Amino acid sequence: MKRKQHVFDYKWVIVVLCFLMVFTCLGFCSSNASIYTLAITEALEIKRGVFSIGNSCRYVTTAVVNIFFGALVQKFGTKKLICAGVLSLVGSCFLRVIGTNVIYFYISGCLLGMGLAWTTTTMVGAVIGKWCKENKATIMGAVLASNGLGGALAAQIITPIIYEEGNPFGYRNSYKMVIGILLVLMVLIAIFYKENPSGQNKPVVINKKKPLGRSWSGIEYKSAMRKPYFYCMTACIFITGMVLHSISSVTHLQDLGIDIKFITAMLSLNSLALACSKFLNGFLYDRLGLRITVLICDLSSVLAMIFMFVITNSSTGRILAVAYFIMSAISLPLETVMLPIFVGDFFGEKSFNSILGMIVSINTAGYALGAPLGGWVYDHFGTYRPLFLVCGILMAIVAITFQIIVSVAHKDRQEILEKEAV
Repeated sequence: MKRKQHVFDYKWVIVVLCFLMVFTCLGFCSSNASIYTLAITEALEIKRGVFSIGNSCRYVTTAVVNIFFGALVQKFGTKKLICAGVLSLVGSCFLRVIGTNVIYFYISGCLLGMGLAWTTTTMVGAVIGKWCKENKATIMGAVLASNGLGGALAAQIITPIIYEEGNPFGYRNSYKMVIGILLVLMVLIAIFYKENPSGQNKPVVINKKKPLGRSWSGIEYKSAMRKPYFYCMTACIFITGMVLHSISSVTHLQDLGIDIKFITAMLSLNSLALACSKFLNGFLYDRLGLRITVLICDLSSVLAMIFMFVITNSSTGRILAVAYFIMSAISLPLETVMLPIFVGDFFGEKSFNSILGMIVSINTAGYALGAPLGGWVYDHFGTYRPLFLVCGILMAIVAITFQIIVSVAHKDRQEILEKEAV
């Protein structure tokens, strides 16, 4: 008898590269924005509300780029876009190193938005969707979980550099270090990344039993645009992006007088919890389905807003801060892992890249509005508390609405699958 030869599946190399890409690009270029905010605004004497417009530039750019994501992938392929994305991030960091006024940071925000559009959620959704046909959501969650790990490591590395004693411009040294890390990532992608898996054109085998998170043929882009639940879903995604990002860069704990060491530890805790949360989201979706998974995320976001609203600089307040960072981590996959899951679950594979690009653009448009919202609230009220109250109410409404959307969309999907089976 011939011994069965084991053939290495190259998809795992692609998965590792995606993991490293998200680990570096989101972990070091995005996750710890709030640590930079205070240092930069104080060093250059810029108002927080004015500085936060740079975040809007980032998110508007990401939204516009993602609208054309499907067409760009079809024309240039994923490898060229990923490399262009990493170079954009390098340019963004370089501008922050040499920047002396807000214009540099606005342009940097545009480059950051373009770079993250081609290296993170949307791109990973397309690449994993192409290379991995089984346990797709679990693998997606594991890959995007690297954001949390990267953020946790980055927080410990960059904080002492940014707040180096006697150096108000320590943040520039931090960005120089990030540029070096990005260039190493670029080399790895150039050497090891492959555009397409072998046998890509083989038909996808769909599990005959009734899994809760299965692949299905789906509907055309134009048909999706005619579904009422598409617009309800996009409205919820827009509000979610706006709410979660409006509080992501606030300096509420620092304003309360809580020391930076505790805040840095909490940011690392948040990042590690986020890594676990993203993996568990993909796992839960594959095992329990969309309804339960999205409900857990939505309710966690409501609790996070409540905790942030009542936090004070006290021992009890610090316990609530820990609870906030954990609940926040559980809710944040709504911005990342859940977006490809929503598209695949509701609309299937026929126009996955085009619909995913549209959905991520809408989510990012929410970021663009939410980014300056926190700064605006602080400038007008002298506190972020009104923001947490309104955001908590909005997320409660989203939680209820999404449960209705899931019921309607799944009923529609079942009808389509039954027609295809005839």
